[in-house]
Amino acid sequence: MRVENSFIGVDGVGEQTEQSIWEQGVTHWDEFEPSVVGGKRGDRIDQFIREGREYLDAADVAYFDRQFPSSEQWRLYETFDEQACFFDIETTGLDEHRNQVTTVSLHQAGETETLVAGDDLTAGNLRAAFADADLLVTFNGKRFDVPFLEANFDVDLQRPHLDLMYTCKKIGLSGGLKQVEQDIGIERDRPDISGQDAVRLWREHERGQDGSLETLVSYNREDTVNLQTLADEVTTRLDERIFVG
Repeated sequence: MRVENSFIGVDGVGEQTEQSIWEQGVTHWDEFEPSVVGGKRGDRIDQFIREGREYLDAADVAYFDRQFPSSEQWRLYETFDEQACFFDIETTGLDEHRNQVTTVSLHQAGETETLVAGDDLTAGNLRAAFADADLLVTFNGKRFDVPFLEANFDVDLQRPHLDLMYTCKKIGLSGGLKQVEQDIGIERDRPDISGQDAVRLWREHERGQDGSLETLVSYNREDTVNLQTLADEVTTRLDERIFVG
């Protein structure tokens, strides 16, 4: 679903009203007339569409992020997927104030890069990597990845953020990223590696064990690239579930 199919970003328009608009055959902004709803609410929708076209032309993800309810952030994805940055981090533990970020992988516009602690994982490189990211896409990144990076590096990641953990729950998918991947059929090259293994691999790398860093980076990159597959699948399922188009 694209943002142009949505009317829920208007004050006074909830899921029921939006469904009613779609059921009348009005499934796109181009088809809307205030008389479809009538009264002040119809005028507000009309105003939202006129303003929204300007922000859409400017590819302003933040505007629609502010307008849509947080539970409907997934609707931003199809429209702005080319501006999305899928990212995932590995750390030495779960406490952002005590533990270290070891690798950060980012997947944008079909390209994947990985920054490694002790090499190129710096605040400056992170800021550069996120510079063109208008929409962050993670799995549990709001509670884990973003706080970790902000606590350990001088970076500001406060921008539109689609956390797929919550999006997955909307269609009954729960558990960690690996479990969700299995549930929807995403296969991994190394399904035997877990987050605990990622800590072990980093410690082995610190001790100079050959191949440990390469395996850790491969694992982190696969996490990140799989986020795009997951986002595509989950938003498609939600679209098919709720959109009358």
